[in-house]
Amino acid sequence: MSTTLSPPGLPQVPQQVEAPFDPAVLARMASQLFAALPGQATPLSLGTPPGVQAPSQLAPPGSPLVSPAGFGPSVPGTPVPQGLLPGTNLLPASPTQVLSLGNRAPALLPHAIAGNGVPDHLQSALPAYEPRLGGAVLGVPEAHAATPSQAAPHPAGGMSPFYFLGDGYGQPSAGGRGADAAPHVHDELSNFPFAQPGGSDVRALLAKRTPGPDSAPATPLAAPQSQYYFVDAVRLPSGYVTPAKPAPHGDVPVATAGQRQLFDVHAVRRDFPVLQERVNGRQLVWFDNAATTHKPQSVIDRISYFYAHENSNIHRAAHELAARATDAYEGARERVRKFINAPDVNEVIFVRGTTEAINLVAKSWGWQHVGEGDEIIVSNLEHHANIVPWQQLASAKGAKLRVIPVDDSGQVLLDEYRKLLNDRTKIVAVTQVSNALGTVVPVKEIVELAHRAGAKALVDGAQSVSHMRVDVQDIGADFFVFSGHKVFGPTGIGVVWGKREVLEDMPPWQGGGNMIADVTFEKTVFQPIPNKFEAGTGNIADAVGLGAAIDYVNKVGIENIARYEHELLVYGMQQLGAIQGVRLIGTAADKASVMSFVLDGYSTEEVGHALNDEGIAVRTGHHCAQPILRRFGVETTVRPSLAFYNTFDEIDRLAAVVRKLSAQRRAG
Repeated sequence: MSTTLSPPGLPQVPQQVEAPFDPAVLARMASQLFAALPGQATPLSLGTPPGVQAPSQLAPPGSPLVSPAGFGPSVPGTPVPQGLLPGTNLLPASPTQVLSLGNRAPALLPHAIAGNGVPDHLQSALPAYEPRLGGAVLGVPEAHAATPSQAAPHPAGGMSPFYFLGDGYGQPSAGGRGADAAPHVHDELSNFPFAQPGGSDVRALLAKRTPGPDSAPATPLAAPQSQYYFVDAVRLPSGYVTPAKPAPHGDVPVATAGQRQLFDVHAVRRDFPVLQERVNGRQLVWFDNAATTHKPQSVIDRISYFYAHENSNIHRAAHELAARATDAYEGARERVRKFINAPDVNEVIFVRGTTEAINLVAKSWGWQHVGEGDEIIVSNLEHHANIVPWQQLASAKGAKLRVIPVDDSGQVLLDEYRKLLNDRTKIVAVTQVSNALGTVVPVKEIVELAHRAGAKALVDGAQSVSHMRVDVQDIGADFFVFSGHKVFGPTGIGVVWGKREVLEDMPPWQGGGNMIADVTFEKTVFQPIPNKFEAGTGNIADAVGLGAAIDYVNKVGIENIARYEHELLVYGMQQLGAIQGVRLIGTAADKASVMSFVLDGYSTEEVGHALNDEGIAVRTGHHCAQPILRRFGVETTVRPSLAFYNTFDEIDRLAAVVRKLSAQRRAG
């Protein structure tokens, strides 16, 4: 059928369309409309790149994009950005400019990142990773969007341009706090480093900022509103350059050297569909990130695309789908290599998760190199997955398992560790971040001391890769392991990284297809690394999904994530620590994500149920880390754990429930 999509006053463009609208026509119309607005000297060419067929659908139903006819009523009270007619939702941008990091049509590829096993001619048609324009932020009070006046210019080197606003954005609001809540912490937080070894002393800050009985309430920050437009031109993966746009009202502050940039957490939240869920009539608050993280739409779509267009076994077929699947799988391996700064992609081995990764090392390297009377060192902080495989090895070989103790804050005692090392030490296996306490362990120093003693070192990065930059060459360990589902990727996929010379010396720990070069009934010749450790059909689709998750994290920026999460953590520790009857478990100077606590008069299960009644998801129990909890005289804790899509308001909701429970117990 034929229809016209142009508004009154602009050329009527007839177009044959099968979908509700044709984005190529819409883009041209938008260009004309935007150019016709005051202040636009020249028309902007925002159409689909030459030679690329425009997609027939831009967003799923309910997306706050244009209506089927190109026009539609705007959400009442929603600010109208420059270049957008009042009363309409027509967007002055090309289709590549208006979609969020994963919120796009299911029919399109999930991302336009070269080398992901997707043909080049398709990549250029993909939408860029950018926040969606307009519409209500699901699950976020409208008062917490950012004001145009707080918009920041294009961030400097290495920072994502898509999620950043000016100073003061994303800081705690005054809502949801009771009389005994801690005051705002914006002044202390403004110069905080990342949550990494050598960072700020959380205990000192808690002592400094815990309010006394006469503490005056803080003056709340003005509630900001969202600012969506880019200030500088942005080059998209397709090569297309978006034009620079003036911010609404033209009042963007000029960036100065060292100016802080805070990313728009609400733009991030729109990329995670599950955060729209409601539990017990309340907006879901996901504080169980140490157990598993949620997945952005780009990861969900990438896995779906794999099964729809690439599904095949890998490495050994001559047909097209096998080539696509192999490219996607090996492309994910390369993404992992870059993400952890490994020197060689063949040192990256895919497994099911961190548990399987540690078992692989214990049962391959350990079985070959640990003997009777030898010693294995772990820390008191370890997850059961970094205890049990070494116990099994020690029991089978007649070796000894020795444990690095921790202080009363939950940090390892390096002086005691030095005393444990000797010429019988074969391997030291430690976590980088404790899953139960959040302690950031000085793994680089631990590895260096292990190597001086002639031992190998393994670092468990399951709880660190989503919170801080990991550089395996800088850490210096012989093995680094982590799980995909802890870093916004799928479950059932994980990674062992090992130094080439160490891996090549290790025998396979499983046998089967894919990992052999030649088999006779007399002997088997194995493939070189990494294949000799990947027997059978691997978890191909979820490896590809892990690659998409890494793309997402890289787009936001791991350092940006680390700083924002650290501010959340300090604020959360202050709020919980100020509540009568709360005992924080784990108060090391260097922490990440985890805020474990117990509450006088309540079991941890009772606290967990009360939080769940309010839609707040936390973990209660021993967290597969019983030895460290018993070190603090408890069997279980309540464990809220943070990710970069959490907000200060969500922490206020958590604290309000705990504060209410505390008051009820005191009243009773």
